[in-house]
Amino acid sequence: MTVTTHSLVVGQQATGTDITVPVIRFSGQGTGPSTYIQANVHGAEVQGNAVIHHLVQVFKKHPPLGDVVLVPMANPLGINQKSGEFTLGRFDPVSGENWNRQYHFDPSLVQHLAQTMTQASELELAQAMREGIQAQLDTKLASPFGVKSGQHLALRLQKMALEADIVLDLHTGPISARHLYVPEYARERAHLFNIPLNILIPSDFAGAMDEASFSPWWQLSEAMAQRGRELPVLVDAFTLELGSQEYLNVEDAYWDALGIARYLQHRRVLPKFELSLPKITQHACQLADYRAVYSPCGGQIEYLASLGQPVDPGQPLARIWHFDALMTGKRESRDLTLPETVIPVLHFASASVRQGTELFKVLSNTFLL
Repeated sequence: MTVTTHSLVVGQQATGTDITVPVIRFSGQGTGPSTYIQANVHGAEVQGNAVIHHLVQVFKKHPPLGDVVLVPMANPLGINQKSGEFTLGRFDPVSGENWNRQYHFDPSLVQHLAQTMTQASELELAQAMREGIQAQLDTKLASPFGVKSGQHLALRLQKMALEADIVLDLHTGPISARHLYVPEYARERAHLFNIPLNILIPSDFAGAMDEASFSPWWQLSEAMAQRGRELPVLVDAFTLELGSQEYLNVEDAYWDALGIARYLQHRRVLPKFELSLPKITQHACQLADYRAVYSPCGGQIEYLASLGQPVDPGQPLARIWHFDALMTGKRESRDLTLPETVIPVLHFASASVRQGTELFKVLSNTFLL
């Protein structure tokens, strides 16, 4: 096994200094799928870096069968986007756009391949798809009109991910339980990660890394099915949400690294070795049932519900306090409840909110994975 490291240039500061990210490459034995794993695209979401730390130890002890590329600290611009003690690196401060919504795919490529390569082998289709997406990304980066700073970062990361058969994007929420975004076609493999809350998502592309990685292949599979050919989805991609932002726990990260290792074993990226993970109950819902709960009024929030645990109808998720009403005879607090059972996944990081703030994201209409 060969391990190499290098720095990838993903942009340039106003001073002319290059912006770089670290890249670690494990050259596998050539007998397994290739894998790309990145972390910390949002500046405050640091826990995935600790997971990559543990994965490095796993790969050193159990050399991968396929190539693995690891990119910790994938967004130095966002990581250094500070305001006092807080990291604001969710949105590009220049354009205001989400750092994880600037990847690219033009679906016309899928229809072209489905029409012209119906009888081609899987290997030929995979090569043509990758070459087509590579050309799209190169054309966009070479535009005479230029691209945004966030696209310089995203498209260069995407070019690395494009080489892989498996793409894992490691994130966290604001104040959050661990959860997993699962493309519907891969639901039978989702349990391997040992993550308690799961959200099943369709083949749509909305600009995120996981979608940029699986949507083209899923759409190609569907387009071929319309022409009477059965073609598996040739690339797996997942977004793993590993807890809360602005929080680092290297010990907890070990267990998520083992979950990823178990998935990689199943996919034959890693050789067989003993893995022992705790048995947990895994809940899931469809993306349409992953719902936001907005604050009905402004105030100060006392978050009451335990993340990851079912909340029954009428049971309070939070209490909204109105301290401006003290000694006025007006109502000083109200409970926020819902008319159906939900499982809270994450909540807003601040206790002070305006009316209409997204307070919670919850699973509804859940089922066991």
